[in-house]
Amino acid sequence: MTVTQGFEDFDVAGFLREFWQQKPLLIRNPWADWTNPLSPDELAGLAMEDHVEARLITRGEDSWQAEHGPIPERRFGALGRDPWTLLVQAVDQNVPEVAALIEPFRFIPDWRIDDVMVSYANDGGGVGAHFDHYDVFLIQGLGRRRWQIGGHCDQSTALLPHDHLRLLANFEPVEEWVLEPGDILYVPPGVAHNGVAVGDDCMTYSVGFRAPSRSELISGWCDDQLAAMQDDDRYSDPMLAQQENPGEISAEAIDRLHGMITAQLQDRDAFARWFGEFNSTPKYPEIDWQPDEQIDAAQLRSLSSEGASFYRNSASRFSYVRDSGDTVILFVDGESYECAGEAAELAEQICAQTRIHVESGAMISDTMLELLVSLINQGSMAIDD
Repeated sequence: MTVTQGFEDFDVAGFLREFWQQKPLLIRNPWADWTNPLSPDELAGLAMEDHVEARLITRGEDSWQAEHGPIPERRFGALGRDPWTLLVQAVDQNVPEVAALIEPFRFIPDWRIDDVMVSYANDGGGVGAHFDHYDVFLIQGLGRRRWQIGGHCDQSTALLPHDHLRLLANFEPVEEWVLEPGDILYVPPGVAHNGVAVGDDCMTYSVGFRAPSRSELISGWCDDQLAAMQDDDRYSDPMLAQQENPGEISAEAIDRLHGMITAQLQDRDAFARWFGEFNSTPKYPEIDWQPDEQIDAAQLRSLSSEGASFYRNSASRFSYVRDSGDTVILFVDGESYECAGEAAELAEQICAQTRIHVESGAMISDTMLELLVSLINQGSMAIDD
């Protein structure tokens, strides 16, 4: 299906009801005024950086090759006319203009958003027919790309042998479109798709979403629980009754053993706190975003009294859960903050908006200051000078 209405008129309820995680949707340029937010040279510059995750995919007559970054400048100069694609992950963390592309899709909860990957390809370039385990909005930024959509895939779907690429062994397209700048293609999880650049200077922005697997959740939650357990918390049966056959593991013993596990794992409040911290952990936690100079509450109060704006680090992840009454637990970059009253209102505002402003002369409570100081000093927020 194709829609052409403006983004401000996008039917969010209809999309969630009819397409989200169900079937693809082509949205013809819905932007009021589409402007490509990143040049090819800027993307190549990012791919040369040590802290940026990048890949260069090249295709010969019979094979695909994948090179991992950083990509040296001389490598770009050596590329010929054979099809190739440059992929750079989490560009939104480095380029505010790219981070702004996420805003129209925030009808999906923030905790589900992963990052914006940007690709650049020459004529015929692509990454091959594949499928993803997550939802993605593919925004055509520059040039043109032909997208083919196939059927649904799962773990039993045959793949071509390759160490670094998950390419489908068999791909049969059922729909096909050519996307122009500003066009958007939504692809649900498990749907086969193949994008090929039509002409040179083809740039695509992929707004991807997180979908934790059951095994990932169980492993992480159990590891967290194990770290807090004591060795002397052991099985006991003080009311043990003699049983007819000593070789039997009785139903009572199984119930007691099973209860030792499930009672701990069924603590919903503990799980909520763990998941908030787990899910908000930065995509690249090894990168230190802390400011060169720390700020204290007195300095921040002085700045705020004259009016100040604060903005979120686009590399940071923010979310919260409602605890009870006017209390919320704010999760930012793997840390949790219990907030009540005015601090809770501030926490919700920070999660709703990427930038907040304090009017000159406005009163800021101590708890609000304490929260802002913590977020600024850990690099999750910054003061707009």
